[in-house]
Amino acid sequence: MKVVAFNGSPNQEGNTYHAIKMVAEELQIEGIEVEIVHVGNTIIKGCIACNGCARNQNEKCVLPGAEVNEWIQKMKEADGIILGSPVHYSSISATMKAFLDRAFYVASANKSMLRHKVGASVVAVRRSGGVATFDQLNNYINYSEMLMPTSNYWNVIHGRAAGEVHQDEEGKQIMRILGKNMAWLMKLVEFGKGQVTEPERENKVFTNFIR
Repeated sequence: MKVVAFNGSPNQEGNTYHAIKMVAEELQIEGIEVEIVHVGNTIIKGCIACNGCARNQNEKCVLPGAEVNEWIQKMKEADGIILGSPVHYSSISATMKAFLDRAFYVASANKSMLRHKVGASVVAVRRSGGVATFDQLNNYINYSEMLMPTSNYWNVIHGRAAGEVHQDEEGKQIMRILGKNMAWLMKLVEFGKGQVTEPERENKVFTNFIR
């Protein structure tokens, strides 16, 4: 089994990376491969709502730049996905949000590509805004019918300078437990294939309140 983790921080090995690594170490102990993709240092244009991905049905965003489409395929091939972001103005980093808006829209518009994969969010923050950012990341997971493991608190860890999160003992426990629970849930899903009937996928119903 494999997990792909997306680091939305501009800093390749900042505290978001360290948070992801803490989760990854527990997954690797359970024999699960983890790849960390650095998103935050890339220039990514936001979704322009052209709906081209839905029309084409080729699992690709029509905007220029190969990275997003490459990462979408990594998500498709993975059994689990981790979304990691620092906090910028009590929100997801801008580059990470641009990537997530495009990737998750492509996935949902192309037969719910991420449905029933295991997904988790982690956030690194200096002081405030961590839970708000955590909630925003979870919106993508919830919308996609993914399965979400939990920890013993919100998946937020604190630190300013790179590596300071290792001084947050509670934060480290949160990430450690998240990794263990994620591995367990992934194994349940894997071992349940062919044993437990998967719910049938329904086409999305759209209701417009202004006609």
